[in-house]
Amino acid sequence: MTRTVFLITSVIWGLLTAAPARAQVNVEQIVAQKIQPILPKGGRGGVAVAVPMNGNTQFFNYGMADNAQNRSVTADSIFNLGSVGKVFATTLLAQAVKQGQLSLDDPVAKYVTELQRGGDIRRITLGQLASHTSGLPDVPGQYEHWHRGKYTWPDFVRFLNSWKADPKHEPGKQYLYSDTAMVLLRIALQRRFNTPFAALMHQRLTGPLGMSSTALPLPRDLLGRAVQGYSPTGNPIGRPGMEGGTFQWPGSGQIYSSARDMATFLVANLGELPNHQPIENAMALAQQPVFTVGPRFKSGLAWQNVSAGNFTIIDKNGGLANTSTYIGFAPQRKLGVVILVNRGKQHATGIGRQIIHALAQDQSKPSSEGEPNPDGE
Repeated sequence: MTRTVFLITSVIWGLLTAAPARAQVNVEQIVAQKIQPILPKGGRGGVAVAVPMNGNTQFFNYGMADNAQNRSVTADSIFNLGSVGKVFATTLLAQAVKQGQLSLDDPVAKYVTELQRGGDIRRITLGQLASHTSGLPDVPGQYEHWHRGKYTWPDFVRFLNSWKADPKHEPGKQYLYSDTAMVLLRIALQRRFNTPFAALMHQRLTGPLGMSSTALPLPRDLLGRAVQGYSPTGNPIGRPGMEGGTFQWPGSGQIYSSARDMATFLVANLGELPNHQPIENAMALAQQPVFTVGPRFKSGLAWQNVSAGNFTIIDKNGGLANTSTYIGFAPQRKLGVVILVNRGKQHATGIGRQIIHALAQDQSKPSSEGEPNPDGE
């Protein structure tokens, strides 16, 4: 009798303490449902999605890469990443920190020596540039209202040396999203290693990871896979592979990549890419929160760390007039999503977070924290 009671008690205790079993999710069904709001209604443009989960990556492609050429979107179509490209610079920074080649506390003027003649710019560190806490404006024109046209390198140096910190935006004291800061970080890395940023990115990051469709700018042999960018209403904007933006010198433009390459980058950020431990260690450092923006939003090195309930997502988004991009993952669940859209002003961030929550079977409402349209165009 005693043995029977013991066995029954053991079974009940086991049932009570066992982790709840998770039903298997239908990834394709979840993606197809959630992606509907950003699928082109008029047929112009498309979407590429990659979902790494359970050690496997699935790709889902919708619509057209280029309507005029009748090219459909594939996992190897190449998109303008917009501000998603910022995580490449900050990963390179974290890698150099891990290798003892520089410090997050180093002043940027230590490497960009033209800035040693400036004022408040000399107070800004590499870590502040990478975490959007430098106090620098998003673009220089927000400070120099009189300036017309793009910024050349001499224009940029003049602006930085004359810049004065706003009392409400002191270096290291607040979060202020800044494209200016990230472009300056590229220059600092370039100077530290005496290597153009694009070559540095290839040598230390995309090359070792086998990301052969990721480049700045796109070389001729990859242009044939570049998507045509469209406005939100489906009007073509620019040429495939076109470099745009505020700054006008080599290495200051947008990075291009494919869903397949970005899935590799995401898997490495999850720490699940075999034989790449040093790079994954650098990625883990870049993901770590360094500044608390709000109760449920912390800034890492370009990465956003947002939480809903007890569920945390690390992500980065981008958006220009002709592209909308998102990469995000739930580190505790080892899953994530890449969304690349060749139309501007699409809600890729919200859709991406909804997909991650659904894949993880998390019932909390996805966070709306972070930059809704970080490129502001």
